[in-house]
Amino acid sequence: MTPSPPVSAPQDPAAAAPAGAEPTAAPARLFNRDFTLLWQGQLVSQLGTQASTIAMMYWTMQATGSATLLGMLGLAGALPGVLLGPVAGTVADRHSRRGIIVLSDVVRGLAVLAVAGALWLRPDATRLVVGVLFATALLSGAMSAVFGPAIGAAIPDLVPPSRVAAANSLRQVSAQGSGFIGQAVGGVLFSVLGAPLLFLADGVSFLFSAGSEMFIRIPQRLPERTRSWREALAVYRADTLAGLRYVWSRPGMRAFVFTASGFNFLVVPVFVLLPFYVSGQLHRQAAWYGFLLSALSAGAVAGLVLAGTLRLEGRRRSTVLGGALVGAAVLTALLGLVRAPLLALAVCFLMGVGLGMVNVFVITLLQLSTPGEMRGRVMGLAMALSQAAMPLGMALGGIAGDLTGKDVGLIFGVCGGAAAVLSLGAATRPAFRAFLAGEEG
Repeated sequence: MTPSPPVSAPQDPAAAAPAGAEPTAAPARLFNRDFTLLWQGQLVSQLGTQASTIAMMYWTMQATGSATLLGMLGLAGALPGVLLGPVAGTVADRHSRRGIIVLSDVVRGLAVLAVAGALWLRPDATRLVVGVLFATALLSGAMSAVFGPAIGAAIPDLVPPSRVAAANSLRQVSAQGSGFIGQAVGGVLFSVLGAPLLFLADGVSFLFSAGSEMFIRIPQRLPERTRSWREALAVYRADTLAGLRYVWSRPGMRAFVFTASGFNFLVVPVFVLLPFYVSGQLHRQAAWYGFLLSALSAGAVAGLVLAGTLRLEGRRRSTVLGGALVGAAVLTALLGLVRAPLLALAVCFLMGVGLGMVNVFVITLLQLSTPGEMRGRVMGLAMALSQAAMPLGMALGGIAGDLTGKDVGLIFGVCGGAAAVLSLGAATRPAFRAFLAGEEG
């Protein structure tokens, strides 16, 4: 896919390079030196994160027996992204993106190593370890909040414009692949090695990633530094508001961001209620919950690969992406009617294909339709909106499940139908379609 180029004129590599950095030539291929360094580092750290996630869940469950505590740890990790998203994008635009990426991985690595140390030195001090876990979740969430916009803003500068979608696809395929491996062997490794070694592995993987990222060259024109903290606050406020105004002033982009946020809000209850669907409607054991999640993930990988290889342009791209949104929503509604396990697997796989394609297209369109100096703010805003909607959708989905006596068929139908109406309405709007086609000015 080839969305419209950034509004601003292309930057000269020498002028765009950070102070003290060597000028870099425009990338000629996908697997160039800089993107390969970034991709390999992220792949290793993603594998480590899967290991520590399994360790956190199992250790907390065994040490405390509290599901509420697990939920609160998840909230602690997600909350900084909601609160810091738009401001984090401003940070990514005003400071060295490479520096942010490296610092984020270093801080997260040291935080996870602190958990490993607490478990190793004070294995019976449950309250202490839980406190360290919460501090690590909050700190890692804050670092992830600035890391995401910095990575998203940097990708278009690391690969040729025609390969941005493929780069996004590769990053997400590696994330899904590391999830497969982590989910398959994480429990076994926890039983054999224990939680301290898994947290140690994750901490080392973050530091390895940071070491790899230190050698990346990211062209970037940095704004003039502020002289005082008051001036800095005023500049950050002005820049963040400028990012909000930029999105709001483009009807197609605005509709796109809010449609994606609304779609996430409406579809995420399905994932909350999927265990009840397996037991109450498919009449299968818990293993089938894993099978359905695997089908969704396998479909997402297929969608990511498809999105990275298809060269869609103009109105054809608009039609494909709108159809993928509507199709995923319709499949969500149809899943509530399915009672045959194998058919449910097929539906989940197809849902994953549609959502995987949409995910790559969303990121790529936002990246390539935004000026480089504002890309971090737009990416941060989009991520914050999506993260803000999903926890609310999860909470309301659980409440709806209890109020309806776990009538998941009804909830799936209502959520999927509403998402289909939302997607179809957006896809028929001229401004929305123009944005997807790369024709919005």
